[in-house]
Amino acid sequence: MPSAKIYYDADANLDVLKDKTIVFLGFGNQGAAQAQNLRDSGIPNEKIIIANRQDHYAEDAKSKGFNVEHDFAKAAKEADVIFLLIPDQVQPRVFNNEIAPNLKDDAAIVVASGYNVFYKLLKFKPSQDVVMVAPRMIGSSVRSLYTKGKGFPCFVSVEQDGTGKALEIALALSRAIGATKAGAIASSAREETAMDLFAEQALWPNIIMLFREAFSVLKEAGCSDEALCYEMWMSKEPAEIFERAAEEGFIQQLKHHSTVSQYGQLSGALALDGAATREHFQNILYNQVLNGKFCQEFSKIEEDLEKEGDANPLNVLYQKSEASELGQAEKRVRARLAGLL
Repeated sequence: MPSAKIYYDADANLDVLKDKTIVFLGFGNQGAAQAQNLRDSGIPNEKIIIANRQDHYAEDAKSKGFNVEHDFAKAAKEADVIFLLIPDQVQPRVFNNEIAPNLKDDAAIVVASGYNVFYKLLKFKPSQDVVMVAPRMIGSSVRSLYTKGKGFPCFVSVEQDGTGKALEIALALSRAIGATKAGAIASSAREETAMDLFAEQALWPNIIMLFREAFSVLKEAGCSDEALCYEMWMSKEPAEIFERAAEEGFIQQLKHHSTVSQYGQLSGALALDGAATREHFQNILYNQVLNGKFCQEFSKIEEDLEKEGDANPLNVLYQKSEASELGQAEKRVRARLAGLL
């Protein structure tokens, strides 16, 4: 497979955005960061509209000097470009019912996640541009790195080129929020969705399971709750390991460990047969993510996720997970050491 194309500041022309009204649907973590970066890159404040319901996010936008519109349909009518930065699960309902019917025929729709585009849950006109500008960092980092003059990793793609200028717009927006300073990586809604959901449904569930089972085995061997919690995660050593991996390399970071640790990790990993895990991962990727099965199942419970108590399936999952031996032990440790943490 060829290497992905990477776009830098020199590949993007901010003049493409001149005189365009840019609407941010949502002013949460990403919306707040990207809107401020856009303004600081020279987009006039009067050409930026924050479309947000009346809540503390709207008040935050006002406190930062932005023009806020609570009427989504009215904001959509003004938009030449609209960023969809509300949660994936509510995007189709809000976009299809309130935004899409009021958008200009040549408007550019910007998503930060490929989910709803890949699964075709949003209704676009053929004449409109649909692009993805997806920072791979939380909003606070998108903002802080920009203010420091640094870039951040970001995926960019054209999903529908209705005007013939979608790539120019995508790159200009990427530069305006600060992404092309470090390099915006050419991607696609399919690729972003596949990697994102795979991590959430295959990689991290297995990591959670490994920690849970390791905790139980060591507890049976006589290790205390306090020692286990600190050794395994509360010391923040895993966070430091991943930070080193990002800076120096996934394997090379091991050189910061003791020789005993290096030998144990490298020889142990090479001795493991990953065939069953690989088969498990492939099953999730192809039979759960890419074929749309998960999307269909998740759609059935979307409304329940806004309910309270046990009527919310996510609350039930938390209860079951926290009832595990690891979950209960951590609860005891944190209660005991409340004044020290």
